[in-house]
Amino acid sequence: MNRLVDKLEKEKILTKAQFVQLINCDETTRKYLAERADKIRIENYGKNIYIRGLIEFSNYCKQDCYYCGIRKSNTECPRYRLSFQDIMACCKEGYDLGFRTFVLQGGEDPYFTDDRLCEIICAIRTNYPDCAITLSLGEKSKESYKRFFDCGADRYLLRHETANKEHFQKLHPQKQTYESRMECLRALKEIGYQVGCGFMVGSPYQTAENLAEDLLFIKELNPQMVGIGPFIPHSQTPFKDFSQGSLDTTLKMLSIIRLMLPKVLLPATTALATIDSKGREKGILAGANVVMPNLSPVSVRKKYQLYDNKVCTGDESAQCRRCLEGRINSIGCKIVTDRGDSKNTTN
Repeated sequence: MNRLVDKLEKEKILTKAQFVQLINCDETTRKYLAERADKIRIENYGKNIYIRGLIEFSNYCKQDCYYCGIRKSNTECPRYRLSFQDIMACCKEGYDLGFRTFVLQGGEDPYFTDDRLCEIICAIRTNYPDCAITLSLGEKSKESYKRFFDCGADRYLLRHETANKEHFQKLHPQKQTYESRMECLRALKEIGYQVGCGFMVGSPYQTAENLAEDLLFIKELNPQMVGIGPFIPHSQTPFKDFSQGSLDTTLKMLSIIRLMLPKVLLPATTALATIDSKGREKGILAGANVVMPNLSPVSVRKKYQLYDNKVCTGDESAQCRRCLEGRINSIGCKIVTDRGDSKNTTN
């Protein structure tokens, strides 16, 4: 099986059947995968781990994804929106703490029109010209994406969720389509964003073949970022009784993606830290090189619950930053305070 790892490292691609074999590998091969991925990460980015300041500015959402805790049908979710002033205060605090990338993330909230979003983006660009602005706002029109880009947004995160159309429809209501998601990703690439895609590992009805299809899609898309994490059920969704995704499989997928796209930016997600107390550290040692601590006001963090038992909802931003730095240092890496642009620059 290690020969498959070596083949992937050398050729940067496998067949679907070979990817399935690797996804189903034993613990010995998983550790070898992680060793090779860690080596490739260091060759491309050194021991540097990039931090992104996450600002979850609204948990209203017009969509009804079956896995998501802020889906519109969840009447138990306490809704909130941050004001323009709140968002700018988060940026100021983050900048003072050394953050040079801000990630504006929210549900698909009709209140935040293009005009309102452009006002926020322009203000951040004006006040923090040395920072990168990342958006994670779901599906929009190409015209909207272009407006945000022209206002100064640099990056856009939009998880494709699954590269299999049938699987996509098992995770979403009928009106949310696989074709629309793919069209959005193509539009973002065409406009010139640094693009991030991704998926949940262990989502309901997912197979190893689905994961292999995800890998083939990611190779074709050639994004600058890939965000993956384990599926974690939320008690107020239709998927509340499904089991959470596997730590080991998530680590395998991180390593495979690092070997396949050596220069990609690869987060060790909060979901990973939620299912394992050292999940972030294990993710980095498997090939990840980005962490995204929360800059949102502590008063709203528990309200942005995409899944149950989310970690890091109570610490102040400065406290969280110090804690994270200690954890990263403990595995021989270091947090760096710059934009941390992707070296996978080919669109």
